[in-house]
Amino acid sequence: MSTILLTYLGYGFLVASVLGFLYLLFAVLCKGQPLGLLWLGLANTGERFGYYTMLAVFALFLGENFGLETGTASTVYSSFLMLVYFLPVIGGVAADRFGYGKMVTVGILVMLVGYLLLAIPLGGVTPTGDVDWTAFIAMILALLLVSLGTGLFKGNLQVMVGKLYDSPEYADKRDSGFSLFYMLINVGAMVAPTAAISIMDWAQQSLGVTKADSYHFAFGVACVSLVVSILIYFLSSRSYRHVLTTEKASSKEKQTVAAPELSASETRERIVCLCLVFAVVIFFWMAFHQNGLTLTFFARDYVQTSSTGIQSMMFNVMNLWAIVGIVYGIYCYANAKERLNKLMSCLVGVVSAAIIVVQYLLLDDKGIKVEAPIFQQFNPLFVVALTPISVALFGFLAKKGKEPSSPKKIGLGMLVAALGFFVMIGASVGLLSPLAQADAIESGADVARVSANWLVTTYLVLTFAELLLSPIGISFVSKVAPPKYAGLMMGLWFAATAIGNFLVQVPGLLWGADVNLTIIWGTLAGICLVSAIFIFSILKKLEKVS
Repeated sequence: MSTILLTYLGYGFLVASVLGFLYLLFAVLCKGQPLGLLWLGLANTGERFGYYTMLAVFALFLGENFGLETGTASTVYSSFLMLVYFLPVIGGVAADRFGYGKMVTVGILVMLVGYLLLAIPLGGVTPTGDVDWTAFIAMILALLLVSLGTGLFKGNLQVMVGKLYDSPEYADKRDSGFSLFYMLINVGAMVAPTAAISIMDWAQQSLGVTKADSYHFAFGVACVSLVVSILIYFLSSRSYRHVLTTEKASSKEKQTVAAPELSASETRERIVCLCLVFAVVIFFWMAFHQNGLTLTFFARDYVQTSSTGIQSMMFNVMNLWAIVGIVYGIYCYANAKERLNKLMSCLVGVVSAAIIVVQYLLLDDKGIKVEAPIFQQFNPLFVVALTPISVALFGFLAKKGKEPSSPKKIGLGMLVAALGFFVMIGASVGLLSPLAQADAIESGADVARVSANWLVTTYLVLTFAELLLSPIGISFVSKVAPPKYAGLMMGLWFAATAIGNFLVQVPGLLWGADVNLTIIWGTLAGICLVSAIFIFSILKKLEKVS
């Protein structure tokens, strides 16, 4: 069979797999969930696809386009992440006053302007080798707009999702609903690194632009995906309109959605417990979001730059999607009750497996080049693939009355995160320090590089931690937050995440200071362990309010 025929056959199987997955999403996965969950999730998927397309290459862009050193790039990167997660505090306060729907709309439009500004190639370095301050200031302005728009959009959209479960008929599906919502977000994030690398390669090879300018094409992809997100959000408004808090709502509507008033002491106790959880969240995100910084630097400088054979297949996003299709085909077959849905589940699984077979037949003996940003596809892949397993496991434990409480899941998440960095310690033993490695690479020396499997394993372990902490934490906040402070509490969740993201630069600064790799990873592992111990020490207090 010719290579061209196999290639088109692979694309055909991919289209069939995606369409089948969408069918299962409607008919099986979201069955029993409020309809608004699916549409709000898909709207967020488009926005997150754009965001992670930009973020996959952003740290590298700062060095390539502006010539920033590692420490300076780390500070810019972490400051941007801090703003992305801090500004939902302002967005939450604004939503409590003006309504969630209005703030989501304003936020997504502001983001679009920011991405458009990023997509314009204004230069980076002057002929004398200095930073082009006009281009740098324009980039800062674009980052501020993206941060502000995200602050108005992200937290308030998740509050809207939480309000879908205020109805008694959906109350017991809150955790599983947020897990599905989180899965949909990561579908977009999974494809983002490949989109960024592909559009940059196309721009360089077909249009002849420089590598520095090609980054702007990746930012342009974010603009397109945001437009799709806007369309989904507005066209599906009927499915979630009942949860919007607006000044135009009738008193009867407000009475319908109003929650029972809490006493002052109950309110205070809930706020204190949430703040304790927020303290732990700071250190989780400090460790977890190394994926865009020191873990990306590790991928660039220490991981083998090519891959052959079966290992190379994991860098093809079509194979990653096939894994998702197989997992969800099996899961939906086990949970579907109608014959048609079971048949569709089988078809999705079989067609997805066929994708892998075709890609195996198309393997090139020469192997493929492995770009550093591509590793960022593995975390969202694992989130998407492991979500049905997580939902099934905790659903089984819930039926047995043995499901861990939300606070206990958060503590376990911190323990698992520590394990992820112990894997990195194992990968780094015997390697040169960061600056020594960079100097050796620049001089053309033959440096030691490790298998990509080390970094992929780390992403797998960190994803287990993320699934235990992030969607469960958001669910915990939406459930425990006093009703009149719902927007503010969700905003403070993101504020804690913001502080953690600002601290992301600390390992980056250690990297720039030429600290031994095992010390960098050991520091992160230790922080996660201490945070886990803290959560378990206050577990009873947290479980009391949940």
